[in-house]
Amino acid sequence: MYAATLFTPRRAGNHGAAGYQATGMEIQVAGADAHRLVSLLFEGFESSISDAQGAITQRDVDRKCRAITRAIRIVDEGLRAHLNMKAGGALAQDLAELYGYIVKRLTLANARNDTEMLAECKRLMQPLHEAWVAIGQNDSAR
Repeated sequence: MYAATLFTPRRAGNHGAAGYQATGMEIQVAGADAHRLVSLLFEGFESSISDAQGAITQRDVDRKCRAITRAIRIVDEGLRAHLNMKAGGALAQDLAELYGYIVKRLTLANARNDTEMLAECKRLMQPLHEAWVAIGQNDSAR
């Protein structure tokens, strides 16, 4: 219900990811409805932030950059770009602004190797993810 209001569905594509993890993700994506696809984006964001935090701690610059870039793309291209601004109204506008802020903070965290900024972004996304999961549970209970 809410997914149709806030998000304009688009087909997920293969972006050259390799290995079993990518294959497992492709299987999940192929069989997912719009609600599950957004849940996968939230999960991917959280995983990317955790990976970036670990990479900063281990001083692995390449891994940090890949993880933060992945998180930025999830927020910008996956979540924000698919908001339905017309149907979503003020809520969609608020989410777009929050996503824009998170992208800016992620970019700054990348430049400064700042794990606290990454943690802030994760904290900002957590309630959205939890609410999204709750919406799905409410819809499936009906």
